[in-house]
Amino acid sequence: MKVYKQNTGINVLSLFNGMNTLRQAFENLGVPINKYYSSEIKPFANELTQHHFPGTIQLGNILNWKEWDIDWKSIDFIGSGSPCKDLSIAGKMKGINGSNSGLFWQFIEILNHVKKLNPNVLFLQENVYSASRKEIGIMSEALEIYPQMIDSALVTAQLRKRWYWTNISTKNTMFDVVVDIKQPKDKGILLKDVLEHGYTDRDKARAILESESRLNTDMDKMYRRYKTTGFGNVVYQINPNKQSNGQQPFMQNRVFSDKGKHTTLTESHAGRTKIAYEYKGAFKIRPLTQIELERLQGFPDGYTNILTRNQAASLLGDGWTLPIIEHILSFIPEYQKNTNQKNKSLALAKF
Repeated sequence: MKVYKQNTGINVLSLFNGMNTLRQAFENLGVPINKYYSSEIKPFANELTQHHFPGTIQLGNILNWKEWDIDWKSIDFIGSGSPCKDLSIAGKMKGINGSNSGLFWQFIEILNHVKKLNPNVLFLQENVYSASRKEIGIMSEALEIYPQMIDSALVTAQLRKRWYWTNISTKNTMFDVVVDIKQPKDKGILLKDVLEHGYTDRDKARAILESESRLNTDMDKMYRRYKTTGFGNVVYQINPNKQSNGQQPFMQNRVFSDKGKHTTLTESHAGRTKIAYEYKGAFKIRPLTQIELERLQGFPDGYTNILTRNQAASLLGDGWTLPIIEHILSFIPEYQKNTNQKNKSLALAKF
């Protein structure tokens, strides 16, 4: 399947573009881009996209796609992270026809339109693992491909299972066509490895969500939810296995990170948002910092620093895990061919 164009690169259409993870993944892999079209309605998402890739062509709301000025037959790749709000266990589970997740059907209309003009167009669609099997089946039938689950825990410090549909690499079973992307190797990254300071009682963070953008200053409620339901993420400012303020440790037999150096209340970088609070006077807990959120999605430190902490949290919580997208894109045949040739040339040079 031919994807790359001689000397000009590929044309990409990114729907629900968010913080432009797809473009950054192509960039990291060295895939040449000719035109990159983005459909996204969050202003600060578009601000971040233009900051990193000022040549991005902004299209606006996907509902207006029939009015877009695009040479549709030239589109080589379509990315879609359609909303999960109506599918996620964290939402109201209204299903694929809900007002938010129902935007998936706009993606299907666009994909089928492009397929008529370019049957070789590649696509990538992602959605939450907690969607019901019925909803997964409906989406799979519409895409004529059954997905593969990949957990971001393999390449980052957060538990983040997601379904991925793509025709980049597929195989035929007795009855169906299924995604054929090998699982990435486990990098063994732990939550303690990404903390700027402080301690944790978890090996991996729970999946960060868009709700990270709405900081809860009620630490009793935040901590109670963390301990009783497992949801959310808490960082301790003082190792809770040690005495604090003359009180006995409130936990025993837990493993905590020893990376922390600071034990006082702190603020996020640039001083935008207070991020640490005292809990019952015995120890201090805080939510994740902007840099920690970036690391949990596989982005370099400071990638979102033109935004406030909460704006960045909104995009990162709703977004794709960068190393996972890189991994999937690396199975594009031309990319593999170019990589193999590069490695062969390096080997010959060494010889």
